[in-house]
Amino acid sequence: MQQNYPNPFNPSTNIQYAISSTQFVTLKVYDLLGREVATLVNEEKPAGSYNAQFTMNNVQLSSGIYFYKLQAGDFVETKKMILLK
Repeated sequence: MQQNYPNPFNPSTNIQYAISSTQFVTLKVYDLLGREVATLVNEEKPAGSYNAQFTMNNVQLSSGIYFYKLQAGDFVETKKMILLK
């Protein structure tokens, strides 16, 4: 999984990831307290490269640090992103 771009962001950012085989993938965004604020991916995906976009249109969040977590099979990775309003 790559770092989101742009970072810091407003109003949207892109998260790129790749998987090597068909797997159930979840990609979620959390606030600093660990509360889930968005689910970007929650489905089985075939092997390949993907781009998920996180957009602020329907989500009321304040400026600050957020985390996004990718889970695909046994793989889990979390990265930080910054929202500037």
